[in-house]
Amino acid sequence: MRSRASSSGDAAATAPAASSKQSAQPPAFIVAPSPSATFRYCAPKGANEVRSALTAVVIAGGLVFAVLFGLRSTGALEGLELAVYDWQVRLRPAAPAKKPPIVLVTITDRDIAELGTWPVPDEALARALETLARSGARVIGLDIYRDVPVPPGHEALNAVLANNPQIVAATLLPRGENPGVRPPSVLAGSDRVGFTDTVVDADARVRRSLLMLDDGKTVFYSLPFRVALLYLQAAGVTPQSDAQHPEWLRLGRSTLQPFEPNDGGYVRADAGGYQLLIDYRDGPDAFAEIGFSQLLAGEFDRRLVKDRVALVGVAAESVKDSFYTPFTGTLGAKESMYGVALYGHMVSQLLRAALAGERPLAVLPDSAEALWTLLWCLLGAALVFVTRSAWRFAAAAAAGLVVLIAGVHALFLLGWWIPSVPPALGWVASAGVMSAYVASREKKERARLMSLFSAYVSPELAEAIYRDRSHFLASGRPIPQRLTATVYFCDVGGFTTISETLEPPVLMGWLYGFMEAITPVVGAHGGVILRFSGDSIMAVFGVPVARTRDEEIARDAVNAVDCALAMQNRLVALNKSLQERGLPLIGMRIGILTGPMTAGSLGTEQRMEYNCHGDTVNTGARLESFQREHFSPDYLHEPCRILVGEPTLRLLAGKFHTEFLGDFQLKGKVKPLRIHRVHGRSGAAALEAAEVNSAQESSAARR
Repeated sequence: MRSRASSSGDAAATAPAASSKQSAQPPAFIVAPSPSATFRYCAPKGANEVRSALTAVVIAGGLVFAVLFGLRSTGALEGLELAVYDWQVRLRPAAPAKKPPIVLVTITDRDIAELGTWPVPDEALARALETLARSGARVIGLDIYRDVPVPPGHEALNAVLANNPQIVAATLLPRGENPGVRPPSVLAGSDRVGFTDTVVDADARVRRSLLMLDDGKTVFYSLPFRVALLYLQAAGVTPQSDAQHPEWLRLGRSTLQPFEPNDGGYVRADAGGYQLLIDYRDGPDAFAEIGFSQLLAGEFDRRLVKDRVALVGVAAESVKDSFYTPFTGTLGAKESMYGVALYGHMVSQLLRAALAGERPLAVLPDSAEALWTLLWCLLGAALVFVTRSAWRFAAAAAAGLVVLIAGVHALFLLGWWIPSVPPALGWVASAGVMSAYVASREKKERARLMSLFSAYVSPELAEAIYRDRSHFLASGRPIPQRLTATVYFCDVGGFTTISETLEPPVLMGWLYGFMEAITPVVGAHGGVILRFSGDSIMAVFGVPVARTRDEEIARDAVNAVDCALAMQNRLVALNKSLQERGLPLIGMRIGILTGPMTAGSLGTEQRMEYNCHGDTVNTGARLESFQREHFSPDYLHEPCRILVGEPTLRLLAGKFHTEFLGDFQLKGKVKPLRIHRVHGRSGAAALEAAEVNSAQESSAARR
């Protein structure tokens, strides 16, 4: 028994309230189960994926670390590390207001001009040393070689040197074919002579001081070390052996750990003798200065000299006695540092270590440095798994570099030289390697995922599926899940008879034209085609991400019915074309049913298919074939018979003209199903649907 109605009253009473009118745009496909379910960029889910991610992090971080370890072992990174060290020195806050107890007596080009000769005559040098001694200098360091007499006044100079035990003179040790420079003859063999040999790095900068050397017979002390020891005698400080490391030197309140070949950023450096890293803590212009001519004329403040170290040396551009240091290149700083000032820094560091307990820069053991670099390599590799998007990944990578640089500099201010170049390179390189790996893996995942949902998925839905894959994908395949969706079956009426009357090439061309006309409509309405079977199609609206809200489930049902009506419009146009060419016309049965089902994938790695199963799917197939023998299409006006079950009708909210056909017991079913036929949109909804369908058709055409 059949009765006709514009819309089922019962259905209208139970349907949810119709939503407000939407703009004429293709529907926004809802794939996230809730507003907060935002896809976390490559975040691993589940124990297997966590293990896989950890394995990838360890492998990527380990490989980058191995490369960096090899580069560092060859010394390829030493130049960068030393450049960073120089910047650390430059960026250190200004020295405290208290000046070191050191004054420099400098001989400039102007002083040489006033003297009218170079080298400085012995007589002038003797007067200068005598003036410093009478002014109360505790120690006088003479950074001017005087191995041969420079008359006049040689006897006077020898007398000053002999009678003032606070004077230490310079010598240059022989090395290879270089015979060196002997000390003044009157001081030869005494403990008031110190060598001025200086350790210069490959980039011509001085970062280390050389305290002692020995040739297997004699131990030689440097000029700065001799000056510092002489100054400290008044405070009762003498050099001792460290209690725990007898081979290390202890001076007053500090143990001076000697420099090793691989300390800090160095790689296999020459660590001969007893060397220290110079801390340059006093800054580039920390020492008071007195001009040589001022000293001879008595025009200086004697408080600058009394009870202090006075270093006498050259500060003239015409006499090459200058060195590059970490300060070289600093804005506003001198291009190089004169030797007398360099020795002032060395003496000051020794005095601070002995009297104030300021130890030299500390470094990590080689094993700790390797672990430090490995840690940053692993953190960089893990970065891609804890950031949500590409721009956040870039921001986090930049932030990590800032944290590393700031942390290393903070430790430098506390007296630790921690390598920063290998960790920084490891952080960036590991992040880049892992990002490339993840991109490659995601490309494969995308290809596999899209192959599961066929080529007939709209680009918008395909992107939405991929964006939210973490909600339904595990180990590259969909997670079996229970969900509520709308299944959609369509089949061509009388296809068997048509296939028997047409030649194979004509039949395949006819069938291809039919499929080409209708399949894009499914994707345009948010459906996913799961199966082609000859002339029939199975599609589902509401997969692969489970819907959690009633309005989402209702939207899927409305989209499915709109899809059927849009297919019917396509068939009307197609049949007119077929009629003109004398080919069979097409009529189509469509069955639509909403309900619970199980979604998942079947097959092997080589061939896998995503599908839905359950009573709703089986009933939907029976609904499409219901009374198929009685189907008589109107090919040019209503070529489709669109049937929906009662569960679907309740979700349509009166938006369609429907015809109640009755309660029928379908094949293989125990309970009867209330079946309705859809004839079109109702009222204002029809105009809205026409606008939406037009926009969808345009979007599909552009694709």
